Parts: sequence; structure tokens; C-alpha cells
Amino acid sequence: MPNLSERDKAVIWHPFTQMQTALPPTPIVRGSGSILYGADGREYLDMIASWWVNLHGHAHPHIAQRVSEQLQRLEHVIFADFTHEPAVELAERVLAILPQNQSKVFYSDNGSTAVEVALKMAFQYWHNLGRPRYKVVALDNAYHGDTFGAMAVGGRSAFTAPFFPFLFDVEYLPAPVAGQEEAVLQQAKQLFTDEVAAFIVEPLVQGSGGMIMYEPAVLNELYALARQNGTLIIADEVMTGFGRTGKRFASDYVPEKPDLMCLSKGLTGGTMALGVTTCTQAIYDAFLSSDKSKTLFHGHSFTANPVACTAALASMDLLLLDETQASIERIAAHHAAFSQRLRTYSTVANVRQRGTLLAFDLQVGEQTSYFNSIRDRAYHFLLERGVLMRPLGNVLYLMPPYCTTDEQLAYTYAQIEALLTSLS
Repeated sequence: MPNLSERDKAVIWHPFTQMQTALPPTPIVRGSGSILYGADGREYLDMIASWWVNLHGHAHPHIAQRVSEQLQRLEHVIFADFTHEPAVELAERVLAILPQNQSKVFYSDNGSTAVEVALKMAFQYWHNLGRPRYKVVALDNAYHGDTFGAMAVGGRSAFTAPFFPFLFDVEYLPAPVAGQEEAVLQQAKQLFTDEVAAFIVEPLVQGSGGMIMYEPAVLNELYALARQNGTLIIADEVMTGFGRTGKRFASDYVPEKPDLMCLSKGLTGGTMALGVTTCTQAIYDAFLSSDKSKTLFHGHSFTANPVACTAALASMDLLLLDETQASIERIAAHHAAFSQRLRTYSTVANVRQRGTLLAFDLQVGEQTSYFNSIRDRAYHFLLERGVLMRPLGNVLYLMPPYCTTDEQLAYTYAQIEALLTSLS
């Protein structure tokens, strides 16, 4: 009988994968804490939280228990004209930890759809007010998802090239990285006119663009410039939310607050698919009318799925524990110490950190690029040593689950240093 990898190849098309040249996928049979267990008995430390979703470790017993209990009560119900306890409680608890200006919760299925909802809310907000605005400002190298609206506000790249003719126009600002802040602010003053409906941004860290990081002060100034002409601010915290940057949300670092927020990934602790878009009362009120054409006509079959909402509630139980915050601070401190060691390697550049996120560039021969061949070499070197990292081209990064132990971090750091030594 064919093994799992062979069966997979016969029937499955994997994401972000050139199927003609890809090696057979690694079969995983279970997970526990920060460890994934392969079908062949090998263990892998999940240092990227399985595409940035896992907060508390794989197969966490508290989340599993809550999900199991919910499955025996209510697995799903249409969310138009009906409601249920997990959705209401989750909305209450999410709003309680978000910036105080966030007032309403709209459910969807993932990060990309959460962004789609935010964009539709922003455009229709101005339409409903009778003052339509059609422009959006975003950052170069942004990534907001792979559905069409999310692609449109992302950076133009090889990922989106086949779809350029179908994407609406967006004005781009360079990321306000160190040394470029003033130039970006000057450009923003020209772009933020009264024709701009929304400014969408990954606050403080651009994830898929290469873990590009910038400071809260310049983000706050960009928000203030946008506000001068009433532009709505959308914070895409799909990756940065729920403690990744050291605070619960990247938006907690800045006094100016977004009008809309997009959440997913860590929302359920990595257990199930769920997306959330939140907004201010003013945005919600713009859709209230006896005129039904002002309704937000958007929804998904699995909107506010009770099992997914329950997983999110269980994850939040864990997130709000004092020991979880202590783990976030512990991981951040270990990353900070390791970053000093990284700076001693000639093959390393641009070491950067924000909370539990640590990233650096490999400088080995080729120009920086997502398609840099060093990516595959680094990936397989580390995987052979039981460490799962998925470099973004020549950018290596760590984003471990919060349960990752000091010993697991030390082992990972040692394997990264072995890689760097092999490259020098």
C-alpha cells in the first residue's frame, strides 16, 4: 500500500508550493506542546507555530476538552437571524481586551476574509454616508491575504502578478523602517487626501513581506496624518495579535487607535479556522437604516461556527493567565540575548525583534529575494536537525508557541548557529 506522502501526491495540491519540484511532504501524525511527531517517529520543534497560528502548543488539553464538549451540544447553526452563547461570549471577551474604541464584532473564516470584510465596511461606510471615497493607502511589501480584495491592498509581487489586471488601484507608502521615517511621513502628507477611504497596515511587523519591523512612534504619526482627513484606519493584526509582539495587540503600542481591526490565526490558539473584524460604533451606525440597501451584504456558511468560537474562548482562557504573559516575556528575553550572538556572524544582517518574533537576513551570495536559493538550503538543514522553520527567502525568523521551553529554545538557537557556521 502506498505511504501517506505517495497518497498525498496523487490527490492534493499544496499551498505556496511548486508541485513539480517539491519534495514529498512530511507526514505528521500528532502534536504535543511545541513538538510535531512524524509518521517515521521523528520529532520536529515547531518554531513557526504552524504558519503563525499556534499560541499554546499542539493538542492543548484545555482547548481539546472545551471543543469536545461543544461538539456534543451544537456543532453549527446559521448565523443570520440566529445566535448562540459561544459567539456572544467571544465577542464580549474580545472587545474587552481590544482598544476601547472597538464596539462591534463581525465573524468570518480566516485572516483574508477578515480583511475583505474590513475593506467592504470601509468602502460602504463612505457610500452609506453619501460621500463615496474610492482610494486606499497601504504599505509596500504588505501581505493581507490571498482573496482578491486582500491581494489588491497587498504589495504587488510575483505572488499577485497574474492577477494585476483584476486588482483595484492602491497608493503605496514605503515601510517606515529605521532611517526612512521622515521621508515616509512626507510622502504620507501628500497621499492622505479627503479621497482616501482607508489606510490598511500590518502594525509594527510586516509578516510575509519579510518580517519587516518599524517603530510605534512613526506608526502613530501615520495614523494621525490619516485622521486629519477622516481616512478610516484598518489594523491587520491577523499575525501580530494575541501577544506575538509582546503586548496583547500591536495596536496597544500606539495612542492613536484603528477604526477597524482584523484578527485570526492565534484567535483560536491555532485549533480551528475563524476570523474576526471589529469596528467602531460610528462605522456600525452608518449601516443602520430603514433603507435595506445600506445593509452589509456579507456572510459565510460557517460564520461564527460554535465549535470554532469555543476554541477561541478556550485559547483566551489560556492567553489571559499570568503564566502565559510570563512565558511571552521569557521567550522575548531569550530572543534578545540570542540576537546579540547573531550579530557576531558575518553572514547575518538586519537582526530585528519584537516580542516573541525574532528575524534576521542571511547574506550569502544572492540578492535578497523571496526566491533566494538559500531558503531551501536553510530549511532542509534545520529540518534534518528537527527544527521546523520556513524561511521567507533569505529571511529566517522564529515565532514559537508560548509553551516552548528554555531547553527547546537553546536547541533551536544551537542549530541556527550550526547553519550559520556551515554558510561562512
